[in-house]
Amino acid sequence: MRRYGFTIAGIAIGVAGIVALGAMGERIVRFIEGGDRFVLGQISVAGKGMGMGTGFTAGGMLPASALRAIAAVPGVSGVQGQVMLPLNPSTSQFMTLTQELIFGVDISVPTPNREFPTLPVREGRTLRPGDRGVAVVGASFATSHGLAVGGTLTLEGEPFQVVGVLERTLTAPDRFVMVPIEDARRQWVAKDRMLRTIIASGAAAVNAADLNTGAAVGWKDGEDPDAVARRIAERVDGVNVQIPSELSGLLRSSTAFFSALLVGMGVLALVIGGLSLANTVAAAVFERIRDFGVKRALGATDLHLLREVLGEALGVSLSGGVAGVLLALGIGMAVDSRAIREGQQLFLFSPRLLAFAVVFSVVLGGLAATYATLRIARLSPAEAIRRGT
Repeated sequence: MRRYGFTIAGIAIGVAGIVALGAMGERIVRFIEGGDRFVLGQISVAGKGMGMGTGFTAGGMLPASALRAIAAVPGVSGVQGQVMLPLNPSTSQFMTLTQELIFGVDISVPTPNREFPTLPVREGRTLRPGDRGVAVVGASFATSHGLAVGGTLTLEGEPFQVVGVLERTLTAPDRFVMVPIEDARRQWVAKDRMLRTIIASGAAAVNAADLNTGAAVGWKDGEDPDAVARRIAERVDGVNVQIPSELSGLLRSSTAFFSALLVGMGVLALVIGGLSLANTVAAAVFERIRDFGVKRALGATDLHLLREVLGEALGVSLSGGVAGVLLALGIGMAVDSRAIREGQQLFLFSPRLLAFAVVFSVVLGGLAATYATLRIARLSPAEAIRRGT
C-alpha cells in the first residue's frame, strides 16, 4: 500500500469534502424535523394583536378566560398556558427557533404536546409543581453560558438556580431557559415597559393568571387536530390559532431555500468528489500499463489482471474512504468545539452518512479500476509495454 500513498490521500480529500457537506445537511435536516414534530404535536394558540411573545405563540396577551373557553371546545383534551419570551428583547426575532428563549410552563397541567410530552434531561431534574426561582436550561444554552446543575443564572436581576440541563436535541429546546410560569410572568413584566404601564395605571384589569403569551392545546384521541384548531378559532374570540398542518408547511417552506441549497451542494460534492476519486484510481491503474503488458506477454489472462487490479483498487478505495471519513470527523469536531462554546453546532455525522461515504468510495473506486483495466486489456502486450515506457 505504500506506493499508493498519494492515491489514498487524493481519495481521502474527495471523501472528506462529501462527508463534511453531508454532515452540514444532516444538521439542517435534524433541525427541520425537530421543529416539524413539535408543531404537529400540539395546537398553538396566542392572543390577537402584538406583544413580546415569540416563537410559535407570538402575539398578544392570552387571558385566563380565553384558556377556559378553549378548554371547553369539543375535542380539546388539555390546555397549558405558556409564556415564551426572548432572553434579550433587543435581539432580532428573525428565525426565532435559533434564539435564546425564556420558556415559562404551567407545571400543574400535563404538557399536551404528543411528540414532546417531556424533554429528556441530561443531568439534574425537570421542573416540579411548586418550584420557584429555578430553571432547566437547554444543552447549547448551558454550554454557551458556562452553566451546570447547581449554578446560578440571573435574569432581569433575579437569580435562578439551575436544577437541570436538557439532552442535546439539535432543535429549539437546546437554547431554552425553562422556568415555572409564575417566574416567567414576572420576567415578562420586567422586560415589557408598556405592560408595566398598563398594570400600574389600572387601565385594564389584569391578573397574574392573564399573563400568558400563548397556550399549547391537545386533542382527544380520534380527533383531527386541524379540525379541532379550526373549531377553536370559530368558537373563541380574541385568539390566533395555528393550524398544525399549515404551520408545519410554513416551517418547511421557510427553510426550503436552505434545504435546496444544501441538496445542491451535496450533489455538487458527490459529482466533484466522485470524479476526483474515479480519476485518481483510474490514473493509478494506467500508471501500471507497462507492468500489465509484461504480465500479459508472460501468459496472464485478462481475468487475472482484472482480479489483481480490483483487489488492489478496492483496498486503496477502502483505505481512502476511511481516511476521508476520519479527516472530515477531525475537521468537523475541531470546528464544532469552537462553535459549541457559542451554543451552535454546524455538523451532524450520522452513522448512515459515514457508512454511505465508505461504500461510495469503494464502489466508485472499483468501477473506475474496472474501466481502466478493460481499456488496457484492449491493447496488445507489445503496445502496452511501448506506451508504458
